[in-house]
Amino acid sequence: MFKRGLPFYASISYTIMSVIYLSQQGYDDLKAELQQLKSVDRLNIINQIAEARDKGDLSENAEYDAAKEAQGLLEARIARLENDIANARVLDKTELDTSTVHLLTKVTIKNTANGMEMTYAIVSESEADLASKKISVTSPIGKGLLGKAIGETADIQAPNGIVHFEIIDIQPF
Repeated sequence: MFKRGLPFYASISYTIMSVIYLSQQGYDDLKAELQQLKSVDRLNIINQIAEARDKGDLSENAEYDAAKEAQGLLEARIARLENDIANARVLDKTELDTSTVHLLTKVTIKNTANGMEMTYAIVSESEADLASKKISVTSPIGKGLLGKAIGETADIQAPNGIVHFEIIDIQPF
């Protein structure tokens, strides 16, 4: 899998991503995670590799293999976060238009079939967290709600058919 004559990292390709729009909180969270990975987690993995290496023969050392794999995953995550931060643009909440649903708006919707109301924040993919009621702008619901105004209905394709949501309220996030 490695290209002949090149170090292993020369064969790794990184996808250059387009601009990522974030809230200030989302940007700060990415920076904090990157700092944690670089300053704490990277050192822990280096120590794990050193301990496994001290145990002898590396060809049959499962601990060493696991630590090297963890190191590869960590370095990939660090590279992705660095790329995301480099391409991030923080949106100013005070300048957001709330006449329609878009990134960094909080929208209250009502399922027209059962009358259930839900409130979600529309955020970037990296900030999405359903438990915190933050849905990605690229999710099916996020895409379906984009551009809708209060009183309009969004028709969202779900696994069990089309679900109709009425836009009740739009607020800045």
